[in-house]
Amino acid sequence: MSYKFPNYLKYADTHEYVKEENGLLKIGVSEFAIDQLGDIVFVELVEKGANLQKGETFGTIESVKAVEEVYLPFTGEVVSVNDAVIDNPEILQNDPIGDGWLLIIKPEQNFLLDELMNSDEYKSKVVPN
Repeated sequence: MSYKFPNYLKYADTHEYVKEENGLLKIGVSEFAIDQLGDIVFVELVEKGANLQKGETFGTIESVKAVEEVYLPFTGEVVSVNDAVIDNPEILQNDPIGDGWLLIIKPEQNFLLDELMNSDEYKSKVVPN
């Protein structure tokens, strides 16, 4: 399979991606990680308004193969949760970078997007040459 690694995304070691939009951070899971999970049957996410610390889990993704936790790459407040993905996990499977985003976070003031991997660094980590 050929995965997309858009240059406008940053990636965490735990396969979450981050997209900055107007000072907020849209967070989801990479195409690679979603493909590794297989058929997704259930998604559970934290509530809007939750204040989370960097590295804290913000939900779980359950597939026919495994249950995986998803982790927040930055400390911040959850300002939006993608209820469509909770109601229809296939959205996450079919379009993880587009309609399959999970949370929008208002980050703490001192966050540094450059702490995460760029698309080339992430691709070289997950796709063997």
